[in-house]
Order: sequence, then C-alpha cells, then structure tokens
Amino acid sequence: MSDSKGKKNIQSLRGMNDLLDNESELFTYFIENCSKIAKNYGFSYIETPILEETALFKRSVGESSDIVNKEMYQFIDKGKNDVCLRPEGTAGVVRSFVQKKLDRAGGVHKYFYYGPMFRYERPQKGRLREFHQFGCESFGIASVYEDANVIMMIKDILDFLGIKFRILLNSLGCKDCMPSYRNKLVSHLTDIKTELCEDCNRRLEVNPIRVLDCKNEKCQTLLIDAPKITYNLCERCDTDFEKLKKIFDFNSIDYEIDTNLVRGLDYYTQTAFEFVSDDIGAQSTIAAGGRYDRLVEFLGGRETPGVGFAIGIERLLELIKMKSNDEDLIYLGAMCDEAIDKVFKKANEKRKDTKTLVEYNSRNFNKHFKLATKQNATIIALIGEDELKNNTIWVKNIKTNEESTIGYEEF
Repeated sequence: MSDSKGKKNIQSLRGMNDLLDNESELFTYFIENCSKIAKNYGFSYIETPILEETALFKRSVGESSDIVNKEMYQFIDKGKNDVCLRPEGTAGVVRSFVQKKLDRAGGVHKYFYYGPMFRYERPQKGRLREFHQFGCESFGIASVYEDANVIMMIKDILDFLGIKFRILLNSLGCKDCMPSYRNKLVSHLTDIKTELCEDCNRRLEVNPIRVLDCKNEKCQTLLIDAPKITYNLCERCDTDFEKLKKIFDFNSIDYEIDTNLVRGLDYYTQTAFEFVSDDIGAQSTIAAGGRYDRLVEFLGGRETPGVGFAIGIERLLELIKMKSNDEDLIYLGAMCDEAIDKVFKKANEKRKDTKTLVEYNSRNFNKHFKLATKQNATIIALIGEDELKNNTIWVKNIKTNEESTIGYEEF
C-alpha cells in the first residue's frame, strides 16, 4: 500500500496489533477489574522492565523450552549485552524480588502485574508475537492453601468477566520424587523414541518431562501408556495434592486431573494448573500457572516458596461480557460561537467527578444530538443564544427522557 506520493505506508509488524476502539475498552475493563480482584486478595502492583538480560530466561524458563530455543526476541545491544524482550512475566518479578533482597527479608510478598510480552512464533488467532498478560506471584507461603487461593482468584476473575472454563490440575512432584520418576519416564520414552517427533527427541535429552507437553497428535497417542507423575509422588507431594483436591471439593469447585499437564516452562514443581475454554478454538488455554519453590534459588536468592499464574488477555477479549455501566457520560455543546467558551469552562468543571465530552464547534440541535447519541452520552447539555443571554443551560437525561432548562451555575 502506498500514499499519494508513491511512498510505501508503514504497517505494524506481523503479529503485533494495535488496540483501539472496542478492543481497547475491553482491555482497560479487563485490567481495571482484574487489578481490583487482585488487590482484594492482598496483592500489590509491580512493574518490571520489558527488556531483560537473556540469561534471566535461560536460567528460569529453561533452555529446553520452546520459548528459549525458538521464540525469544534476542539481540546484542550497543553495550555488547545479550538482551531480549521479555517472553513471560514471572522471571522478571522473581529477579526483582531477589535484587531488592526481599528473599532475605523474609515474610510474605504478593504482586500482580500486566503488560506486553514477546515471542517470535507463527501468528494465528489467539497467538500473537506481541501479546499481553495479567499475572500474580506470591512469595513466602509454602502451604497448599495458597495454591488454592491463586486458583480461586482466577476463578473469581473469569466468573466476573462471564467466561466459561474448565480447571485442569496436576502435580509435578519435587526434587525428592521427580528424579526416580524421570528415570522411569526416560526408560519408557527411549523404547519409543524412533516414533516420537524431532522436538520430543530433543526434549528427551535435555528435559524429558516436557515430552509430555507435546501437542503432536501421534506423540500424544504414544504417550498414553507413559508413567504418570501422580502415581510416583513422594508422601509430602501426594499429601499436598490430595489436600488441594479436598479444598476444591469443600468449596464446590469443579476440576479435572490431567496427568500430562506439565506446562511449557521448566521452573514449575508440585502444583500445576490450567484454565481452558472450549469457546476459543485450538488454543484453548486462557490462564495457567503453578508452584515454583526453587525458582528464587535458581536466580541467586535464598530458597523461597512461590506460586503464581498468568492470563493471556488477547485470547479473552472476544469472550468478555462487560457488566452494564451506570455512570453518566455528559455531552456538552454550543449552538453558537459565542457560547463555546462557556461550554468549555463547564466541561472542565464537570470532569472533576463525571466523564464529560465537549464539542468545540458550534452546531445545530440535531447535529449535536446525533453526535451525543453516537458517543453513548447519557446526558446532553447545550448552550445556544437564548441560554447564553439568560445564563442557563438546556439539559436532557437520555435514560429518563427528562429535559429542562436550568441555571448555568446549577448544572
């Protein structure tokens, strides 16, 4: 596409979209209400840089993951630093937690965040190269009740937004029970490795647990008889997983056990979970997370229990059912040029407590009414020659259909 001078118009990069109009309204509605719910659960806001050292994600997400191997926006900057655009949010929050020495301070620390993430993958519906996530991270609580707490927070968010979902659960074990399970799994996978895909064979060498995460249909069929971690848990992990299920049962929360659920990131231990929707096609995961009790230690801090999640925002926008907004929206307009200054002044007064739109050009009644209706105004206030002479303003409430002329100072 070219402009009138023959120059090529600059377009957004593939897989990186603009948010505006209805989508931006849904986006801000999502962020405002998720933030409110997170605060109700005792979380406070944290902002971390979009650009981080590449080593942060290699050490946390794992070099066996597709994110590190195939998808990072990685480059050497002018200072010869190996950096990348963040592909996910947890690692940056943990880096900040350690950098601020909160791991040494002890206590409980809970944070929520939102913002853009970047992964170089094939763009498709629900999967972009620049996408946005809302996430929460809780540090300092080893109890399985905190696992239940963050899962129930996601449930509250999706219930509020009117989004249907299913909860999938699994336990990935710990450093005590994972090694023996890993050996059993490797033995099984080695017997069928010639039939597994190229990615599975690579994962078999560096992190065999992630073979279970393969989306290849043939591989999934071959993995049906693979050993299950849930049947190889140590006593502590088994007790915690059974307790988690009992908490959900007691609170009448439905869930499904998915023994192949391992998540795409290497840092998870014990509880892993996904929220899936049947309304968005193949990319059905809309929220996911789990426990990562060793991640703080991996990034140079003191061993600190942690659990968290992330929600992919773009995947949810078309599913969000916005609740009706009872707040007023005022439209102010002038029907003669001499009234514009008074309209402008009144708009600035009203904006202190009410959302207010102002039209800078004088127009006739019908044009103002059409513009106000198009912008979903609930109150229309106009000043013409008569109102200017009498220091009044004409006001109509669209919701009640009541109209009146009142004093300028009274409005």
